[in-house]
Amino acid sequence: MKLRRRKKPGNKGAPKWMTTYADMITLILVFFILLFSMSQINLVKFDALSESFRNRMIFDFYPSPVESQFPTEQTKVQDNGEKNNEFQEPTEDPDQIAEKDEAKKEEKNKDLEELKKEVDEYLEENELNDIISASQTKRGIVLVLEEQLIFETSEAQVLEGAKPFLKKVGTLLKNIPNFVKVEGHTDNRQISTYRYPSNWELSGARSSSVIRYLLKNTDDLDSGRFTAVAYGDTRPVAPNDSKQNWRKNRRVEIVILDPDYES
Repeated sequence: MKLRRRKKPGNKGAPKWMTTYADMITLILVFFILLFSMSQINLVKFDALSESFRNRMIFDFYPSPVESQFPTEQTKVQDNGEKNNEFQEPTEDPDQIAEKDEAKKEEKNKDLEELKKEVDEYLEENELNDIISASQTKRGIVLVLEEQLIFETSEAQVLEGAKPFLKKVGTLLKNIPNFVKVEGHTDNRQISTYRYPSNWELSGARSSSVIRYLLKNTDDLDSGRFTAVAYGDTRPVAPNDSKQNWRKNRRVEIVILDPDYES
């Protein structure tokens, strides 16, 4: 009688390692579900919090930004101006803001107009209208000083004859906060000396000299208000074809800037 060989049972189902792997994947899935659920934002509370910061409710009135079922209701009432308390600043009307801005602009323009009036009176009293001019442009008040009043030819040291006028300008500048730009100009005849190799250096030195004199001889003037500019012969006011026109182009301009002017 022959003995039958027992057949070894075959492997049925998934391998053993699959169980451990499936458990790990399940745990990772649960972990990410927890992260996702924790990251959800309560939109009602978030909107209430943002509204509270905009209207300072969280600081002035409530220990919590969500004080009722409808947390933004109080904010809307305050924005409409229907229910304000004594600690809350009222919301300004845009028309009122525009009126205030217009009033400030008119006040600044009035200050510039008064300054020009005082300069005109000074020039007339001292008979300086021929060599100093004052005009009001979109940039502000522009004072033009010809070279013969303020400098020797090819020099940048302020002359004694110009000092009284510059002192007057310094006194006027103390009464207004406007920024001031001092511009140096020359004619097209080139200079070449050890101190001033070109018209650029000469015009820059002249504008700097004017600013230095104003600051040195006027108390409480902020140096941060002043800017020195050298234009050389690049911005003539007359053709460089005669002695008279050369004289017009050799000048220093003191520009008391309008606050609303954008250069």
